[in-house]
Amino acid sequence: MQNEKINRRKFMRDAAVGAAGIAAGLGLTARALAARQPAKTNTSGILNYNPEMEYRRLGRTELMVSAVCLGGHWKRVDVMKQDFDQNRREVVSRCIEVGINYIDACSIPEVCAYSKALTGRRDKMYLALSGGEVRNENFRTAEKLMQRIDSLLLKSNQEYTDLWRITCLEPGGRHSFDTACEIAAALEKAKKQGKARFGGISSHDRRWLKFMVEYFPQIEVVLFPYTARSKALPKDSLFDALGKCDAGAFGIKPFASNSLFKGSSALDDPNADEDDRRARMAIRYVLCNPHIIPIPGLISPRQVDNVAKAVKERRQLDLAEARELDSMMDEAWARLPKNYQWLKNWQYV
Repeated sequence: MQNEKINRRKFMRDAAVGAAGIAAGLGLTARALAARQPAKTNTSGILNYNPEMEYRRLGRTELMVSAVCLGGHWKRVDVMKQDFDQNRREVVSRCIEVGINYIDACSIPEVCAYSKALTGRRDKMYLALSGGEVRNENFRTAEKLMQRIDSLLLKSNQEYTDLWRITCLEPGGRHSFDTACEIAAALEKAKKQGKARFGGISSHDRRWLKFMVEYFPQIEVVLFPYTARSKALPKDSLFDALGKCDAGAFGIKPFASNSLFKGSSALDDPNADEDDRRARMAIRYVLCNPHIIPIPGLISPRQVDNVAKAVKERRQLDLAEARELDSMMDEAWARLPKNYQWLKNWQYV
């Protein structure tokens, strides 16, 4: 027991020293990071490169990922009216065609569905795996977490994952410091064993994510909510920590859990064109922040084409568009179900 305490003390000290070294060595702020990313003229290293797509550097992973990526959720796929596996294959195929090169699978069903949809073309996409992890109290030690990644790799028939992003409690600050240490230890071990190229976490807790990124250098990528009403805090922003530590960031819920839309997302819905327009405006808004990459759930090739179109459209909203989007978000907030009211806490990041 005494040796375990000493080892944990040493681990925490080494992690703190590592984090401090990253911060001192990079000396970056969120605002300075943009200047560190000149336009790349050599595109040979970009996976599944398409000249019509924009690509962004995912922090110190050095991966160049598409400006919009594929989130794992498929909330509005009507499995009663179509073949689900075929739907996922068609969506992934269209993503590959337009130059999208990253999929975020954040549950066991998503891990199985997307690994299946990528069969024969795994070299076209980065694939991130996650399976609930420390939201389950039985997986809050490094040993148990390593069992989880082994299970994820087995279920997905993968030898490794490009990003193992451990899914944490939405209010991540409820995790103990010991659990945080176990998360970091598992991410480090997975990289050393070749099971994950990079490591990260997801949570809905801004302050806790800031602490985790600054304290644990094992955390290279984070995922958190970022809607068409989100903006960086003038001081003490999470983006300042991301810049200082050169960590990558993916934004979930860019459409406010679909509350932005008027229709059902069905192809024959009378609101389809209007909802496509709303989606593009939201993506344009999010992309104005150069430090985040939105990962919406997309349920049809049409929706894939729509977000790809948003990437090519004029980025900055004019005054009339900004007012209109603000009004749309008022409607979205009014439509938010009770279990998504927490999204309103992400107006400032």
